[in-house]
Amino acid sequence: MNADLPPGSWPWLHELARWVGAWLFRPFYRMRVHHRARIPATGPVVLVANHSAFVDGPLLFGLLGRRAVFLTKQEMFVGPIGWWLPRIGQLAVRRGEPDRRPLLVAVDVLRAGGLIGVFPEGTRGSGEVAAAQHGAAWLARTTGAVVVPVVCRGTRRPDGTGRRWRPRVDVLVGEPLTIPSGGGRAGLITATETVRAALARMVRELDDVRSRT
Repeated sequence: MNADLPPGSWPWLHELARWVGAWLFRPFYRMRVHHRARIPATGPVVLVANHSAFVDGPLLFGLLGRRAVFLTKQEMFVGPIGWWLPRIGQLAVRRGEPDRRPLLVAVDVLRAGGLIGVFPEGTRGSGEVAAAQHGAAWLARTTGAVVVPVVCRGTRRPDGTGRRWRPRVDVLVGEPLTIPSGGGRAGLITATETVRAALARMVRELDDVRSRT
């Protein structure tokens, strides 16, 4: 059974990609992962993460220790990468316009006990999570999945700096959040703010840790 991956995925290729992802970045970054054990080994999970560099998605994909289906911008699905991404189970989403199809596929994956990864900021930025879109909270409310917040710092090269040699990258996994269902639109807005605030708080916490070590 591979219901925790979208239709059309190649499970063997997904497993190979996860193995590659687990080792790919080690020569380039000094990695520190804090509280990885907080990621449930089984059951439906909506993983939400901040987003400040292109490598955030591939890096997290290899670090989670279980199958992961990320919502990925449609623009990535071109050329060789566009062939690869759907076969390892990643879902294309169109930014800035209604796109229910990938969300409905994500619901099926969650109901089969899978993990869906979402960058609720919707685009790369400073990674401080000043704003968030509603997709992650909607998925959690619809399926009853727990939300696991994850923040990553160190992948983004500071403005005005040159190429770095093996920068330190920290990944912090937060305590799982339970998002209550119900409440209509107002409830969704409240749930989204809960997710955003948890991520923003963790970014500040991780920045403080990095500044002291």
